[in-house]
Amino acid sequence: MKGRFIHLVIIACIIVLAACSPAAQPVREETATIAFPPPLVIAHRGARSLAPENTLAAARKALEAGADMWELDVAVTADDELVVMHDDTLDRTCNAQDVFPDRDPWQVWDFTLAEIQTLDCGSWFNDKDPFDQIEKGNVSEADQQSYVGEPAPTLRQALEFTRDNDWRVNVELKKQPSSELDQIIVEKAVALIKELGMDDGQRVAVSSFKHEYLKEVKALNPAIPTQAITSKAIHDLPAYLEELGADACNPKVTAWSYKRLGEMRAQGIVFNIWTVNDELIMKALLNTGVNGITTDYPQILIELLKQP
Repeated sequence: MKGRFIHLVIIACIIVLAACSPAAQPVREETATIAFPPPLVIAHRGARSLAPENTLAAARKALEAGADMWELDVAVTADDELVVMHDDTLDRTCNAQDVFPDRDPWQVWDFTLAEIQTLDCGSWFNDKDPFDQIEKGNVSEADQQSYVGEPAPTLRQALEFTRDNDWRVNVELKKQPSSELDQIIVEKAVALIKELGMDDGQRVAVSSFKHEYLKEVKALNPAIPTQAITSKAIHDLPAYLEELGADACNPKVTAWSYKRLGEMRAQGIVFNIWTVNDELIMKALLNTGVNGITTDYPQILIELLKQP
């Protein structure tokens, strides 16, 4: 009996030692975490903290900073041309009030392209310093001087700049004030993307708050990626995107919680988040695996991504 007891004690010791050995330690389940690549750095209206927004100057600054792509806004002029402009009116970012004092409220669709391209769409940046980057010494005197007289580019000019620099762009189609202009903005944008050989699905994505535009883009050219912009959560997002035929969702950073973003990203939803200028929020989003982060400070996000 005594011998059997000693035998049992020895077996018990062996079991304890085996359990304590490194080889027997629980293996961490890496499969529980999906490894996503770093997000694309998307320069919002170009690097608009360093140059006047939606101009080729802002695009150049974003390209120089190392952004993966830039985002721009498109509107239709009175003569049915596509111009890069965010606002419905020309008075915030151009000197329309000075040049055309009797044309209040200076709506884009009331001006021809030729009229718009006479405007100075750069000096306001020097005057307003909207992101305090001039005050902080991050915009040189030479750059400030070069912005004086900066014109609003056409969509053609913006796309050609992107193509010639082997770069990428997100083209946001702004909601237009009439069904006639709705048709023009979609048809002309799609035709131009194709004409320039940029409908390969790699160089250009088309986005809009007006999701009907996205259906029309896909109907005209299924090869062009489309992205649904939203400022609030969308119920049953996978089904909604499928119904639209959209390839991605571009939500405002407050639309969903980080947790929910991570869950839907793990299900395969492509997200490009806007507009993220706070470093702490940038860091939090990195853990969700989002595909892209749109920011006015691409230079800051790029440096953040370099950190170990």
